[in-house]
Parts: sequence; C-alpha cells; structure tokens
Amino acid sequence: MVTVNKNYLKLPGSYLFSNIAKKVKAYKEANPEFKDSVISLGIGDVTQPLAPAIIDALHKSVDEMAHAETFHGYAPDLGYEFLRNAIAKNDYQSRGCDISADEIFVSDGAKSDSGNIQEIFGLDNKVAVCDPVYPVYVDTNVMAGRTGEYNKERENFDGVIYMPCKEENGFLPEIPGEVPDLIYLCFPNNPTGGAITKEALQAWVDYANKNGCVIIYDAAYEAYISEEDVPHSIYECEGARTCAIELRSFSKNAGFTGVRLGFTVVPKELVRDGVELHSLWARRHGTKFNGAPYIVQRAGEAVYSPEGKAQLKEQVAYYMRNAKTILDGLSAAGFSVSGGKNAPYIWLKTPDKMTSWEFFDYLLEKAHIVGTPGSGFGAQGEGYFRLTAFGSYENTLEAIERIKNL
Repeated sequence: MVTVNKNYLKLPGSYLFSNIAKKVKAYKEANPEFKDSVISLGIGDVTQPLAPAIIDALHKSVDEMAHAETFHGYAPDLGYEFLRNAIAKNDYQSRGCDISADEIFVSDGAKSDSGNIQEIFGLDNKVAVCDPVYPVYVDTNVMAGRTGEYNKERENFDGVIYMPCKEENGFLPEIPGEVPDLIYLCFPNNPTGGAITKEALQAWVDYANKNGCVIIYDAAYEAYISEEDVPHSIYECEGARTCAIELRSFSKNAGFTGVRLGFTVVPKELVRDGVELHSLWARRHGTKFNGAPYIVQRAGEAVYSPEGKAQLKEQVAYYMRNAKTILDGLSAAGFSVSGGKNAPYIWLKTPDKMTSWEFFDYLLEKAHIVGTPGSGFGAQGEGYFRLTAFGSYENTLEAIERIKNL
C-alpha cells in the first residue's frame, strides 16, 4: 500500500504567497471595476527589465547554442568556471574573503538551495530560526521530519528554537538559551528589512564555532546594503569558514526572478561529524541537479562586467528610491516603520490594533493595495505588515498617496 510523507500534513494551509494570490484573485473577480487599479507591493518580485549587458550576454550565448562548435549541453556539477571565478573574485576576494571558485556551487536560485541544504544534515539536528522568518527555512525542515507538530496556540512548530525579533531588540535575533545545531540567519533580513553589524555577526560566528553549530546564512539582499558597518558576506567575519554556509541569489541584485540563478558557498574547512560538508553538498548537487542553463550562467557572468555593475547599481538605486518613498511616506502618515535602508523591504506596525490579515483586507478593499501579512512569517510577525520596494516608482508613489488618504 502506498503511503505519503505525513510530515507534509503538519503544515498549516498552503504556502503564504499562494494564499495571498488566491485572496487577490477572489477580490478582483468580486470587484471587476477595481481589477486594473490593484497595486501589488506584496511578493518580492522585481519589475524592472534585465540590464542591457545581461540581455547582450543572453543573445550572444543563444546564438552560440545554434552552432555545433559552440553548443553546450549539461553544465559542470559546480557550474561553469567562468561564472564561479567571477563570483569568487567580485563577491568574495574583493572584500577580503578567502573563498575559492571550487567552493561555489551554482544553482537555479537561493530559494531552492535554502530548502535543499537541510538534506545533508541528520534529522536529529535541532534547528533555530528567527521569528518572523522566511517560511521556506521552517517549512522544508517540517517536510523532512526535523520538527514536531504545529502548535496552534503558539502558532509555531514544536521542536524548533524560535529567536524572537522584536521592535525592542531592533528586529534582530538574540543568541538562544538552548544551543541549536543549525542556525538560519538572513541579513539584510526578509521580512523585517533589518541589518546586522559586522561586530554582531562576528558574535554569532564565535558562538557557532564554540558550540559546533552550522550557520546557514542567506545573503540574497546584500546588494542593497548602504551602511559601512554592515557586512555583505558572513565570510568577512573571522572563523566563518569553519561554521557557515552562505546562500546567494541573482534575483534581487540583477532581476533574475524569472531567469533563475543563484549559488551556495560551502568552504572545505567546514567539517561536522567527521565529514566535509563540501563533499556532501557536492554529492547531493551532482545527483539531484543538472545545472543552470549555459545561457543563464553567461548572463550571470555579465553581472560582473564593468557595464553590468554600472547598470545594476542604477537598478538597485531605483528600488531603494522606492523604499525611501515608502519609508518616508508611511512615517509622515504616522505609521511605525522600519527597514528600507539596507533592504528593499519596509516593515510596519498595523494601525488600530488590527491583525496583520485584517490590515491586508483593509488595504486591499479601501486602497486596492496588496502587501504581505506579518503573521505569515511567524507568530512574532502578528501585528506587522511587509511592503516591498520592487514596484514601479509611479505605482509606489500612487500606493503611498492612497494609504495617506485612508
């Protein structure tokens, strides 16, 4: 008799953003007169077209695929050397980080890697996550069977160490009392937009090395960092090579949400249970993944060209102008807001003691604006709401005016 993985049944409802899409669709069907006026500042999807340098690289590599002498089939397991060398040089070595090209694994995105990385760890590992948190970190560990049941009273899972990120601690996690095995950190943070200083991150690295933990560090938003004392990589911290795995994405820095490209760094010095984690991830990667397409990896290489760097700097600045518009507009309207300085997310407190889903419905019905309820990111997200800076500038201005006029 066929059985199913009953761990999936522990998950309450569908994925957060699927729920939002269903609610928005239902609203538009019930209110066709407002269908075209709905502005989405919810999901963190980019809206600006790919930079010219990237388009040029795509066209050139597509043409190569039309000729036998330049055609490419399966990509190497770790990714093409031209891309891994560019990543190592520009993202790490230029910042003084000791990361080599053969410690970089190219993939189809950080979301995939953040969900897949847990596969190389035993099911008896204790997991620590921030609260609120990007849902994929928790949900994939639930699916694997690394957690207990969902606790409806607490609105979280038994067997998981939750690190509350509250207004009074700057929406940053504090080192937990119970020692975990795996620690998920995301900075600049999704959803709160908070950033961590190098000194504070060094404390986490020291803690992990002292206690034998592994930090899974999501740096998908590092391109948005504006403050000097905020590190772009965990490998800027001394000792990180022996305790940290870093996830990176081309989605938010280069607009690859629909193109799909990312990478994971696993240093060869990272050993647990007598085994190099680099070799385990290499085995998993080679067995379950056939590589990002050649044309996409060439597009990724263009990100690091002089033209690509200049064009993407302008694109990031475009989104951060949106972030400032939202941050300043909501502040002027009397909202309690944070984020938006080192990340494209603005985290606001819901008004009049509304729940985050009540505020979602209120914004959709009264202002035709879509955001993300904070409770979808965890129990500590209740009473908060996330807006993104990834809309067009015109829509962002319009959305803030609508909110101010409520």
